[in-house]
Amino acid sequence: MADVTVDARGLQCPMPVIKTAQAMAGLSAGQTVELLATDRGTLSDIPAWTKDMGHALVGQSEGDGEFRFLIEKR
Repeated sequence: MADVTVDARGLQCPMPVIKTAQAMAGLSAGQTVELLATDRGTLSDIPAWTKDMGHALVGQSEGDGEFRFLIEKR
């Protein structure tokens, strides 16, 4: 279970990344954010952003046109 869930469904790039970054800013190392998105661009944007920021992409799944990411703050 994530510490925070960001619902970015219906939002287009760059908003899912921006909303995730805002949520991560309020967390401590080791805490997690779950991102829910419908923008197909998140499939490349979120893993790249996570790597660039030094966080860990713990999980990623796709179903019914929705994408779910679990990111751990480092």
